[in-house]
Amino acid sequence: MNLPFPAIFIMFIISIPSSIAAAGVGVDAISRLIEIQDRERASPSVQEAAARGVLLRLLPSHSSSFHFQIISKEYISILLFLPIEGTTGVDIVSGLHWYLKHWCGSHISWDKTGGSQLFSVPDTGFLPRIPHSAGVSVQRPIPWSYYQNAVTSSYSFAWWDWERWEKEIDWMALQGVNLPLAFTGQEAIWQKVFQEKFNMSISDLDDFFGGPAFLAWSRMGNLHGWGGPLPQSWFDNQLILQKKILARMYELGMTPVLPAFSGNVPAALKYIFPSAKITRLGNWFSVKNDLKWCCTYLLDATDSLFIEIGKAFIEKQLQEYGRTSHIYNCDTFDENTPPIDDPEYISSLGAAIFKGLQSGDDEAVWLMQGWLFSYDPFWRPPQMKALLHSVPVGKLVVLDLFAEVKPIWVTSEQFYGVPYIWKVGVGMSMEGIEQNPIVYDLMSEMAFQHKKIDVKAWVDLYSTRRYGQSLPLIQKGWNVLYHTIYNCTDGAYDKNRDVIVAFPDVDPSLISVQHDQSHHYDRPSATFIKETTDTFDRPHLWYSTSEVIYALELFITSGDELSRSKAYRYDLVDLTRQVLAKYANELFSEVIEAYKSQDLHRMTLLSQRFLDLVEDLDTLLACHDGFLLGPWLESAKQLAQNEEQERQFEWNARTQITMWFDNTKEEASLLRDYGNKYWSGLLHDYYGPRAAIYFKYLRESLERDEDFKLIEWRREWINLTNEWQKSRNIFPVESKGDALITSRWLFNKYLNLTNPETKLIQE
Repeated sequence: MNLPFPAIFIMFIISIPSSIAAAGVGVDAISRLIEIQDRERASPSVQEAAARGVLLRLLPSHSSSFHFQIISKEYISILLFLPIEGTTGVDIVSGLHWYLKHWCGSHISWDKTGGSQLFSVPDTGFLPRIPHSAGVSVQRPIPWSYYQNAVTSSYSFAWWDWERWEKEIDWMALQGVNLPLAFTGQEAIWQKVFQEKFNMSISDLDDFFGGPAFLAWSRMGNLHGWGGPLPQSWFDNQLILQKKILARMYELGMTPVLPAFSGNVPAALKYIFPSAKITRLGNWFSVKNDLKWCCTYLLDATDSLFIEIGKAFIEKQLQEYGRTSHIYNCDTFDENTPPIDDPEYISSLGAAIFKGLQSGDDEAVWLMQGWLFSYDPFWRPPQMKALLHSVPVGKLVVLDLFAEVKPIWVTSEQFYGVPYIWKVGVGMSMEGIEQNPIVYDLMSEMAFQHKKIDVKAWVDLYSTRRYGQSLPLIQKGWNVLYHTIYNCTDGAYDKNRDVIVAFPDVDPSLISVQHDQSHHYDRPSATFIKETTDTFDRPHLWYSTSEVIYALELFITSGDELSRSKAYRYDLVDLTRQVLAKYANELFSEVIEAYKSQDLHRMTLLSQRFLDLVEDLDTLLACHDGFLLGPWLESAKQLAQNEEQERQFEWNARTQITMWFDNTKEEASLLRDYGNKYWSGLLHDYYGPRAAIYFKYLRESLERDEDFKLIEWRREWINLTNEWQKSRNIFPVESKGDALITSRWLFNKYLNLTNPETKLIQE
């Protein structure tokens, strides 16, 4: 029998298993919401067409090889030779990915982390058949797959255009994501609401919004005005972009989560409504409590104006977008502590927030980040219960954001009966993306797994899929690494606080060396700082460095067979970078030891060695597009309408990854280096020169037999930073150099103890 498509049948179904559905009233309410969303979803033909669009963009050569079909959840008849079927467009696309991944050995990643490996997919007509007469049925154990953190919009999405967003939505669908945040363009909605409903002028709002790279924190009420004001073209273009984003998400059957009013208001509101209960919040990481940027205004949720604004915002979104998925994110207490800890007061706040939502949408469900419960001691059980139970059960869903480290559901009786992600969904809530692709590959697959995964076996398959071939040495290398793949999933910053990208702003006399010879080169393995007001998070090794060096050696040995793979080159650069970053930590500790021993010659030698290593790392990072500074800056400038905007947007982009927030001439930002990046150009142009200034003052201190001039160091470093943030020099947007050759060279130079030159460097 000749078929227009191969015998591929993968049935993806969203449903709540009976074990979860029986969990109580909260999940029953979620079931009802899902039923409403199913009725309001785009038609089957629209979702099928959207799924075909993903296929055309991903694998155009096979556009006629697959047939997609939307089915109802009640569908039970399964016949041989049916197409890929699912209950939504996302499920269909997930089914396509499942087939490509598990039957064709392909791999799908972001462009920056190596891109998609699809050359293992056979030609049309030779695709593998599913070896089951009735096909394969894949069911989600829980209904939602959540994606994003409230700050991902600034750390990763800040400068995206529609072309980049389209790729991301395709990636979401392929990974099975059906509950993404959709925060783009909300400033335009706020502008319309405050102008049309609350008598504010455009100038009244200039100081309310942050700049393009800092909108996430402006939205959360942490800061105001920093990096702004926003030009009108930004409001207009971002709203257009949001409409495209939402249209595509709805076409694929996703449930985009829209923002809601959290109480954050412009300063002008207190003059327009003088009787309103408006509080000025405390300082949020600004130097000297600078009111120009910090201490935003919060409207008390018990004020009648709160519900009015909340309703107006929901209604304006519905008017602009034409529809809603009924789920709204609101985090009124994110890094902002309520003024009173009385449970009754907390309950009234929560009830008012929800009433504002419900006034604009009868079916509204409040999605709240649970981050506040993990760090703020204010939230003891009575206060936590009061907030969670202030809303009808099932009308509030909590994101247990830090569950992989500090799960709140364990210590709160599963959020006291309130539905939460991971009970009604799984999620990925990183602060930044386009890094550590293995974690995202595994985590997205967990949305469809019913049993515990054998991670070691999974990693073996991962390396084969990612590079398109199976090599024993590379699999061995991944096996050495696999126990560390869960760490450092946060792309906004490096939790290890490596010295290169998070240089210590302290007097060297406060830096001590901790001797631990179990991990690295039989030398001091870490640096730590004595308790002081000028703190520095010491570099931390959570793995055996010798094992990672061995894994790198295995990766390099496999290079001749894999060097054509962009994914391999990304992994090789990233692994080499990681090892040498830890080596730099060791070098720095030796610089400090030499300084404290008053060994000027040795300190000078080691300081130069550190700076040489920074330059070598910059050369390494230049070998892959995923580690370049240029694209970040150029994408910011491309959204500008004129020269003035170009300067503003580029300053935003440069500032976020360096000083981050405000500073004085002698006091650095409290958030300095929070958004640090290992990017070629940034090491050469900023991190290296900054370290050189510090080493200069170390050398002068010994030469003159004087104390370290901490204030002078700060002045010069802060001036370097401020000038760099304002500068306009151009950086490459395309990689140069051979990753394998460069990695081999650096391994032999710094790590290969059989090399006489390496021994000289080590000694």
